[in-house]
Amino acid sequence: MEFRKLKVNDNAQQTNAAVENTLNFAVRAFDKFLGATGLGGRKADYDDEHYEFVGGANDELRKKHYDKSLRLLWKAGRHAEWSSFNDCSKEEEMLVKLADENLSETEKKQVSRMQSAEFRELLNREYTPAQKQAIVNILSLIGHGEAYAWLVSNEVLRDVKSTGAKAALTMQVLEEAKHFVVLRELIHAFEMPIPRLPVYEYMMLEGTLKSKGLEKFFGMNVLVEGIALSIFGALSKFPGLEVLEMFHLDESRHCALPTNYLKTTPLTWWEKNNPAAMVKRFALVLPAIPLAFKMEPDFAELGIDVFDFGGSLVRKVINLAYRVGFHLPLPQENMKDFINYLFNAYCQATRDGHTYQRFLDREATTGEKELAVEREVFLMASA
Repeated sequence: MEFRKLKVNDNAQQTNAAVENTLNFAVRAFDKFLGATGLGGRKADYDDEHYEFVGGANDELRKKHYDKSLRLLWKAGRHAEWSSFNDCSKEEEMLVKLADENLSETEKKQVSRMQSAEFRELLNREYTPAQKQAIVNILSLIGHGEAYAWLVSNEVLRDVKSTGAKAALTMQVLEEAKHFVVLRELIHAFEMPIPRLPVYEYMMLEGTLKSKGLEKFFGMNVLVEGIALSIFGALSKFPGLEVLEMFHLDESRHCALPTNYLKTTPLTWWEKNNPAAMVKRFALVLPAIPLAFKMEPDFAELGIDVFDFGGSLVRKVINLAYRVGFHLPLPQENMKDFINYLFNAYCQATRDGHTYQRFLDREATTGEKELAVEREVFLMASA
């Protein structure tokens, strides 16, 4: 392509350049002064001189999370056909159509049951009203949690350094948005009352949202996402809940994000061991214990011992927290023993003939794919 170059006034351009350079120096110097005095200054942590966010490119983290998220980005239009999502492109819809034409009759029935009316019929057929209510009560814990995850991940986006980290958190914001909307539709499909946030979860989520800086990583990506991952792992093989396997895959990346990010931008010794920070972290964890007490009937309705589930969850969360540097007031193994003691004390007081159990040695996740994903995230074998 050829362009016809237009003539410009050289003197005017030189003047413009000089004015811009002077103003640029003055504005940036003033912003640096405000930043140094804590009165404001530049808010965006963006390095426009190097076309990167502050912290550098960090392409390794970008490839582990952003690129991988794009490859693994699942479409609700395909995996949750009962939802109102229509996120498949025309090419993807054509591929789905061609694939459907080659399905066996059994496979076609499996696909068609996800349509809204048939899906509700499936739920009514597979579950009693009490079981449906129990599933709604459990899933709503994460349904409400996804709303907070959406808000928190958006704030953490401002706190992480490097382009790769910004990209990874951008994907999490998008995924949390999808999780909230799709999970909300799934829960509504059960046509049962949806409970409000239990006060214990309310305290946990509000505390996470109000945390400062990278401490949000602990509250959200370690604790809350760890709970979500465990719930999805425990329920993904239930009839009609197969889409939770896709949620589980997303949550595994969210839980792994602090590990990968803090490898390149590690916490200082003081950030790890600051007594006030350790107490605040424990204050976020503590409400999960009475939350387990409250949720016991719902898990029991589905044949799951809430303390087997809670023990499995706590082991993974504590292992992950200490591995990335979010230390708690007690040493790692002592913290596990303390929580195991609380679980047993409650069971001793509420269960006839209870004998001491190692609840934190239990495994609540079902499905080989889900277990393989969690082994990668939590390094469970190494405790």
